[in-house]
Amino acid sequence: MHIMEGFLPLFWCIFWYIIALPFVAYGVLLLNRLTREHRDSLPLLAVAGAFIFVLSSLKLPSVTGSCSHPTGTGLGAILFGPFLTSVMGVIVLLYQALFLAHGGLTTLGANVFSMAIAGPFLGYGIYRGGNAIGLNTFVTVFLAAAFTDLFTYVITSLQLALAFPAQSGGIMTSFVTFAAIFAITQIPLAIMEGIIIALTFKYIIQARVDILLKLRVLTKDQIKKVQESLA
Repeated sequence: MHIMEGFLPLFWCIFWYIIALPFVAYGVLLLNRLTREHRDSLPLLAVAGAFIFVLSSLKLPSVTGSCSHPTGTGLGAILFGPFLTSVMGVIVLLYQALFLAHGGLTTLGANVFSMAIAGPFLGYGIYRGGNAIGLNTFVTVFLAAAFTDLFTYVITSLQLALAFPAQSGGIMTSFVTFAAIFAITQIPLAIMEGIIIALTFKYIIQARVDILLKLRVLTKDQIKKVQESLA
């Protein structure tokens, strides 16, 4: 979903920067708080950021002016919430725009909003909702990660449709067209990403369950159930 440099009209570049800025600004405040109160979680934060970078660098050609790829932001949303994930997303997307020619600086706001804000917010909601109703933890993680990925591309389709409405049918026709093209590659990628993140979460539970407890990612009862299922 890296919308390439110069592809969006100037109005929409500025619009998405304005929309994304408050989320990222609040994420920076939360990052400062995390640094002060939970310094032992910083290695896990670095892992989540690296996870986003690696997965989102594996791009496949898709809609003109964009691409398909896993996002990795589902893991960050589950572990640290959507606001902190937005900060990680900015860092990753900025680096990719500057050094890998993925996306661009003018389209950074749009790319951040779709991949690092909208997708993670939905994934975080699914994860919290799954936990609240007692759904299996790994199923919940899989669904959260997969739908984080898919919703990113729903938003990207909307961004492209708003910027380039179809002559016949307008924004809705354009949105359906973009979304349908993305779906060919993105549905299997989302399933794959959900499985990878669920397996990664299993490893984190085995390696640093104490951090998950401190960050309130899982409760003691949930950890006990997961550990019993892995025994």
